[in-house]
Amino acid sequence: MAPTVPQLRTLLAVVDTGSFTAAAQQLSVSQSAVSRTLRALEEDIGGLLLDRERANAPTALAVEVLPHARAAVAALEALSGSLRARSGVPEGRIRLGSVPTVMQGLLPGLLSVWQTRLPKVEVSLFEGDDEEIPEWLETGVVDAAIVVDPHTDPPGSLLVGEDEHRAIVRRDHPYAGEKSIPLEELLEDGLITSTGGCETQVRRIHRIAGVPFKSRQQVRELATLITMVHEGMGVAIMPSLGEGLLPPSLRMVRLEPTVGRRLVLTGPRTRAWSPLTEALLRALRTD
Repeated sequence: MAPTVPQLRTLLAVVDTGSFTAAAQQLSVSQSAVSRTLRALEEDIGGLLLDRERANAPTALAVEVLPHARAAVAALEALSGSLRARSGVPEGRIRLGSVPTVMQGLLPGLLSVWQTRLPKVEVSLFEGDDEEIPEWLETGVVDAAIVVDPHTDPPGSLLVGEDEHRAIVRRDHPYAGEKSIPLEELLEDGLITSTGGCETQVRRIHRIAGVPFKSRQQVRELATLITMVHEGMGVAIMPSLGEGLLPPSLRMVRLEPTVGRRLVLTGPRTRAWSPLTEALLRALRTD
């Protein structure tokens, strides 16, 4: 039997939230209903989708099914959004992805605009890294995204922000009170980089300065990087929008040289945009 839309929604909810309980809350159903729906789906397609002994990790079969499930649900939601849009009042839920520094420094202002101008639209946020966000956008994990430095701006997209990369040091650092810090001086304290964040831009700064790139420590999560700088294990470079993520013990200092980054709100390149994505962009273009 062909999977039903409720079955596919349930599978995606469990995979995306990581638990049956959270999926039930997201879908506004009971946990037992989630369990029954998943088992029915597994019976219909003839195989296990979740490994119950490994925190409901997707099985090999699920990895094959998930892209099709996301595409089907995204297409249906786009159709539903188009039908609702005929009423002239955008309404529904849209999934928006972006990186942690944008979530912290830019999105609160955008959400305020959308809440005022699109009161019937619920924006659900998905936080990922620079490489994950474009992939999520094309595979249907999110409907829209604020992407960092796209090679070319997709048609219909909108530049929503720009910032620059700065040095992160402890407040007792010799340059903490200065207006700027040369890259060469910063590197003397050992650079910590995040592979899940801005390493591409950090490498570009090194090339501009003519300094070989060398990372003392590499971590994935931005929060881990911040903690390590706080503990005196080195220094770091991150976008200025992330300043709100820093504890009082750390300070941002302008870096010489530095590079900026462009933040672009867009829908996917390879499939039709949700009408709600278009509504988000129209709301920001309204004077």
